[in-house]
Amino acid sequence: MDIGKVGVWFFLDGMTAPESAQFAQTVEKSGYKTLWIPEAVGREPFAHAAYLLSHTEQLSIATGIANIWARDAYTMATATNTVAELSGGRFVLGIGVSHKPIVSNLRGHDYNKPYSYMKEYLPKLKDVFYQAPKPKEPAPIVIAALHPKMLALSAEQAQGTHTYFVPPEHTAKVREQIGPDAWICAAQAVILEKDATKARAAARQYMKTYVPRLPNYTNNLKNLGWKDADFEDGCSDALVDAIVAWGSEEQIQDRIDAHLKAGATHVCFLPVKADDESLPDMRAVEAFAPGA
Repeated sequence: MDIGKVGVWFFLDGMTAPESAQFAQTVEKSGYKTLWIPEAVGREPFAHAAYLLSHTEQLSIATGIANIWARDAYTMATATNTVAELSGGRFVLGIGVSHKPIVSNLRGHDYNKPYSYMKEYLPKLKDVFYQAPKPKEPAPIVIAALHPKMLALSAEQAQGTHTYFVPPEHTAKVREQIGPDAWICAAQAVILEKDATKARAAARQYMKTYVPRLPNYTNNLKNLGWKDADFEDGCSDALVDAIVAWGSEEQIQDRIDAHLKAGATHVCFLPVKADDESLPDMRAVEAFAPGA
């Protein structure tokens, strides 16, 4: 499957279902090959993916990510086969262990040894008794990973990894670790706003969901050298600038290119609006379209 070098990633829960289909159609018409959708506290991703795929012709939909605590391996596999078959093979399964506040507090599961749970989950996912027609080729599987053990698992047992909330320096470290062949699908938030005050305010609004609330991201950034002080008072300007690319089209394109030069197979960018994070910035979708 060719997912393209650049794709789009966005929460579509701020839209009605028909609006989300229209957005997917716009992404497709703009020349992107892949649209990534998450699983958090909104729509069920497989049902939504099937809906979006039914309203597009060539666009692939990727889950970024489907939570492995939300469904057993059998259900995950049958849902994947169903959506991939119905769409003619236009589906990428991104899976991950998510985060303790979502898994334990929201879903009521025991977030215990997430790496071990993923390691045991993957063989079950691939060895499922399934009697319906399968897609011609299995859907690619990418694993949300930030740290060495999970990254190694993504290269050994899956197509590669889907990384999130990371600077290009992390992408370079991942490529060095997992070798030349595994996919690295790196997410990059972007804000098409040249005013530093406005851009950083919007970036902090986006970032507050992730740091310091979710230890997976905070710990990963500390491993890259960021200090406790960088996470105080909405994060330092330096950390904000490292995580969210903002400014002119050229400045944002430079960040996308930096991930690709660091070894990313694919960069899926989040077109965050400076004045309304619930809806994507269509100017960015247009600006960074392949061939634009």
